[in-house]
Amino acid sequence: MAFGRGRVGRELLALRSSKRLVGITRKGRTMAIAQTDVIEELRSKVRGDVLLPGDSGYDEARTIWNAMIDRRPAVIARCAGVADVMGALALARDEGLEVAIHGGGHNIAGNAVCDDGLMINLSPMKSVRVNPQTRRAYVEPGARLGDLDRETQAFGLAAVAGINSTTGVAGLTLGGGFGWLTRKYGMTVDNLLSAEMITADGHWVRASEDEHPDLFWALRGGGGNFGVVTRFEFQLHPLGSEVLAGLIVYPFDQAKEVLTKYREFADDMPEDMNVWAVLRQAPPLPFLPEDVHGKEVAALAVFWAGDIEEGRRAIAPLREFGTPHGEHLGPQPYTAWQQAFDPLLTPGARNYWKSHNLAALSDGAIETIVEYTGRLPSPQSEIFLGMIDGQASRVSPEATAYSHRDARFVMNFHGRWESPNDDERCIAWAREFFNVMTPHGTGGVYVNFMTQDETARVPAAFGRSHARLVEVKSKYDPTNFFHLNQNIKPSV
Repeated sequence: MAFGRGRVGRELLALRSSKRLVGITRKGRTMAIAQTDVIEELRSKVRGDVLLPGDSGYDEARTIWNAMIDRRPAVIARCAGVADVMGALALARDEGLEVAIHGGGHNIAGNAVCDDGLMINLSPMKSVRVNPQTRRAYVEPGARLGDLDRETQAFGLAAVAGINSTTGVAGLTLGGGFGWLTRKYGMTVDNLLSAEMITADGHWVRASEDEHPDLFWALRGGGGNFGVVTRFEFQLHPLGSEVLAGLIVYPFDQAKEVLTKYREFADDMPEDMNVWAVLRQAPPLPFLPEDVHGKEVAALAVFWAGDIEEGRRAIAPLREFGTPHGEHLGPQPYTAWQQAFDPLLTPGARNYWKSHNLAALSDGAIETIVEYTGRLPSPQSEIFLGMIDGQASRVSPEATAYSHRDARFVMNFHGRWESPNDDERCIAWAREFFNVMTPHGTGGVYVNFMTQDETARVPAAFGRSHARLVEVKSKYDPTNFFHLNQNIKPSV
């Protein structure tokens, strides 16, 4: 249990013993706490909602994107501002309560929610403010990419971020962050200018190249190990309202040829372009023949950030990789393209991922990917290759805590299904595929793609930065107060 030994912890334990509790019981353990001075104290510190089990909005606030995560906090603080964050953390720190931090709630590992402790839900804090003159955005931790894209595109600007509008800005950024603009402008963390945060001891700090530079370095790829970021400052880049983007979908029996030509094409790909390869069963897309729906395919997701006519010429060779089933590719709003894959990533499904960084797409890797695509464990599962070289690879590995500058591709098996009855089979398939692919990887892994059972991979996730991250963790969070993450343990 996570109630701690302070006054609040004693009151909660006493409430449990006296059975004066409100809420539900799960697995023989009481998950709820009553209306007491404890809750009144928290409410006095928080302007936003304080929710207990049974309250309206409690289940919605504790539910996150991955349906495999089903945890019940003793209390949820929906923070409306920085003062709320400070107050909730102070109570948790003083009374030894376990704390989970919810930003966008999209992370696969599910660390945004805990059993029995205090969940700090930042989703009400989703302001995005853009300064078009300095090309900077100031973003609160509850914002999602859709919020960021909407505000920046109003000024013909864009942030380097992910590929789904429902992804949380905070989690994506703290783990490194990459998307369609990465080859041209680097990782998300390469475009982070500063961060305001509350540390484990309750202090507000601003971290930048000039202020707390050790902490600023660690935040750019070290995950949520060091505190609660309450505002991000990003450098923005010009991007017109329309981009050239879409899908080219090939038959599965051409997958090996398509991936081989993709590898060759990538060597000379202009940095205005990004192309991801996706292997899965075809969803019922209107531009595909009906007899293709539900069958394995090899798709190229194509993006061009420059002049549209120049992009048409640059993209043309992709159509020669084979004989496509069909394509849907043309000028469209950038915000629309950022939402194009949202229907495949709706909340409520069960998700389990396995991932490798790849420095190259070897013949053996291609053959293995094709083989395992031929026996995907569920209709919604997919294997994708995200390309992240270009400007991202030119940054020194020591410049940020994200150090995997040798990774040209991030390969992820995205396992997704509906029924708990399929958990064992689908997870076993993912682990088998991961093991077979291991010889083709760099040994590194993108931390945001790690599941909750991969704690042994934490040193690999942080790579050469790990030792220095331990030093920063020991300085700013020596008691490991923030440990519900891909955890860097302090040396103290």
